[in-house]
Amino acid sequence: MAQEPRNALQQLIAALEKHLEASAAKRGPEDLSVEQAYFQLEDAFLSYEEALEEAYGEYLPFELPEGDQE
Repeated sequence: MAQEPRNALQQLIAALEKHLEASAAKRGPEDLSVEQAYFQLEDAFLSYEEALEEAYGEYLPFELPEGDQE
């Protein structure tokens, strides 16, 4: 069962902010904090999209590239 859309949106916003912070503080191209923030953002995006679909039958106007979805 998906979570409530408002909560999922708040988690998506928090994940976007965390990704920005990790990107700004990155210590080289192999910084694992950026990769971790990326995957948290991806999970939050998918959770929000699922919550929207289950609650309202709506989708986001963009998709993750093929191969990135679980």
